[in-house]
Amino acid sequence: MSEHIIIVGGGLSGLSLAWYLTKKNKTVTILEATTRLGGRIETIAGKTGTPLELGATWFSDMHSKLKELIDELGLDTFPQFSGGISLFQTKSFEPPQQFFITAAEQPSYRIAGGTYKLIEALLNKLKGQTIITDNAVTKIDAGQYPINITTNNGEVYTGDKVVLCMPPQLIGDQINILPKLSGELSSLLSTVHTWMAGSVKFVLEYNHPFWRNSGYSGMLFSHAGIVTEMYDHTNFEENKFGFTGFLNGGAAGYEYSIRKQLVLEQLSGLLGNKAMEPLSYNDKIWSDKFTITSPQVIRYPHQHNGHELLQSGYMDGRLFFGGSETSSNCPGYMEGAVVAAHRVATNIN
Repeated sequence: MSEHIIIVGGGLSGLSLAWYLTKKNKTVTILEATTRLGGRIETIAGKTGTPLELGATWFSDMHSKLKELIDELGLDTFPQFSGGISLFQTKSFEPPQQFFITAAEQPSYRIAGGTYKLIEALLNKLKGQTIITDNAVTKIDAGQYPINITTNNGEVYTGDKVVLCMPPQLIGDQINILPKLSGELSSLLSTVHTWMAGSVKFVLEYNHPFWRNSGYSGMLFSHAGIVTEMYDHTNFEENKFGFTGFLNGGAAGYEYSIRKQLVLEQLSGLLGNKAMEPLSYNDKIWSDKFTITSPQVIRYPHQHNGHELLQSGYMDGRLFFGGSETSSNCPGYMEGAVVAAHRVATNIN
C-alpha cells in the first residue's frame, strides 16, 4: 500500500506538490480551508469572457521551476505588452511624466487563458486523488501513528505524513500542532510575511483597446492617485481588453463603489474619457482570514520568508512546511510555491 500524504492547502504549492508526489506513487489527500482552489491565484471572467487576474499574474525567465511546470502541463504563455507611452504620475496637479519601455532582455510573461489555467491543468493531473474544500484544519496530532488531522467541522483524516502548504502565519495562529513545536519555531510562524497580504488588486474590462490606439502602453505608476501601478491586460488572442493593477493601501478602507469611482476618475484624467466606460470593474482586498492574521508583527516585505527553520522536517520526518513563503528562492511568488513543492517532494522518501 502506497504512503498516504495529507496536504493542507490547495494553492499552487499544495497542488504542484500533490502532482510531484503522485509521480512517486504516493497517495495524497488535499484539505483546503476555502470553498475554492488556487490560493492567491484567482482568475475571473469579464462580461465578454476576458480572463482577469485578481491574484498572481506574471513570471519571468528566471522562474525556472515554474516554467518547467508550465511546459510539462502544456500551457501556452505570452509576453506582457509594454509597447508605447507609459506614464509616471508624481503629483495630482502636474502632468504625468512619459517614458518608453524598450523590449526587455528579461520580459514578464502571462499564461494564455489566465493564470488559473495552471490550477486547472494540475487538477486534471490529480484526478483520482482526494481533494476536499471548505475544510479548515484546526488540529494536527503527530504524537501517534497514523497522524490525525482534525478540521473545523469535526472530521478527522489520517495519514502517514502531513505537509502544510499555507502561509506560516495561518499555521501559527489557526492550527494546534501536537506535540508542541519548539518555542523558536512557534514564535517564528506569526512573524513570517505573507506576500500580497493586505494588497488591493483591481481589474478593468473594455470593449476595445483605446489606449493602444492612442499610442499608450497601458502601464502606469503613480504616487498621486488611488491606482499605484497598472498594466495592459489584453488577452493572448488580442481580442479581449482590459487593465490590471494595484490600489494604494488606504483603498481598503473605502466602499467598493468609491474605489471604482476614484479609479475611473484617475484613469480618465490620464487616458481620456473613454476610460470612464468599462464593461466591468472588479477588485479584491487580500486581507481575509485565509491570507493574513497578524500584520502588526510584519516590519518589512518578505520578512522571514525562506527561514531555515521552515526548510526542515519535524516529528521524525512526518511534518513539513511547504508553502511559497517557506521557499529560499523567490518566496511568496508562484516560483517560490513550485520550488517549495520540489523541495518537500524530494525530502519525502
